[in-house]
Amino acid sequence: MSGAEATFAFVLIWWVTLFAVLPIGVRRSENPELGHEAGAPENPRLWRKGLLTTAISAVLTGVLFVAAEAGLLPLREWLTADPPAFRAATSGNE
Repeated sequence: MSGAEATFAFVLIWWVTLFAVLPIGVRRSENPELGHEAGAPENPRLWRKGLLTTAISAVLTGVLFVAAEAGLLPLREWLTADPPAFRAATSGNE
């Protein structure tokens, strides 16, 4: 897995993980101020969630990298394979 592939995987995993982590620990404000949304979180702790997301993503990307380098996930072969449906469509049998 090249550096660009690992970076792409990290960014993709980071965004998916962020949306999984965002609702953790959210509590609505009991008495929202006038003009504030009643369902808005009282203290969203975005810095903490960003750090947690980064840590989880780093671990998952590391596992993906090790698995790809060990040959457990032949990513390059999967991405460059010639799928049977594509072969049938482009074989020239008209």
